[in-house]
Amino acid sequence: MAGLLADKRVLITGATRGIGLAIAERFAAEGASLYLNGRDGPRVSVLAERLSREFGVACAPLLFDVADPEAVKAAFRELFTQTKVLDVLVNNAGILDDALIGMVTPAQIERTFACNSFSVLYCSQYAARMLQRNGGGSIINLASIIGRVGNAGQAVYGGSKAAVIGMTQSLAKELATQQIRVNAIAPGFIDTDMAHSLSEDKFQQRLDSIAMGRIGSADEVAKVALFLASELSSYVTGQVIGVDGGMLI
Repeated sequence: MAGLLADKRVLITGATRGIGLAIAERFAAEGASLYLNGRDGPRVSVLAERLSREFGVACAPLLFDVADPEAVKAAFRELFTQTKVLDVLVNNAGILDDALIGMVTPAQIERTFACNSFSVLYCSQYAARMLQRNGGGSIINLASIIGRVGNAGQAVYGGSKAAVIGMTQSLAKELATQQIRVNAIAPGFIDTDMAHSLSEDKFQQRLDSIAMGRIGSADEVAKVALFLASELSSYVTGQVIGVDGGMLI
């Protein structure tokens, strides 16, 4: 199949909903062969079957918990038996568990950083080896506008996403000699289940802070991911690209 990602092998974490799902659909439409990560086996399998049927590309489920280093290791060992090389890794999986600093528990902190931050290191560590075997490739990390500018009540989430930005910029410098590009996307207020979990008042406050006057779509984030995954960004690394409609927090 022709497309910007024809013959590219891509692993997307957290692929079954929100931004991850939009990226999976956009990449499939551009001809990528996909390895779709999630923890809900039936849901991942249904998605893989649908994308394969709709776009005529190879799609395979890869079930593992990105926050568990041993599970990540085992998953990449399994992936290596299926394909010796990888072209693109999208570190998308993440959680949002807001609380004022006086109310945050150690369990919340550990869970949020494990899923949002540590997982990026775990997956990138193994993916980099596969990308290197292929002569290079692209790692795309999902950060957040909150990781760049912060927000009241989101010290834990913001800290976890700021860590992703630091990891992105450090990995970009480390892996550039291997022709592996590492970039991050920092979405603003995007139309996902996460956004709609907010109260009506908070939802409106976020909307009012956006210069363009509307919430963003997950596909608008996916289009930036497509740019970073494709050869259109062949000389782009270490960047953090905001997709936020001019949002001010």
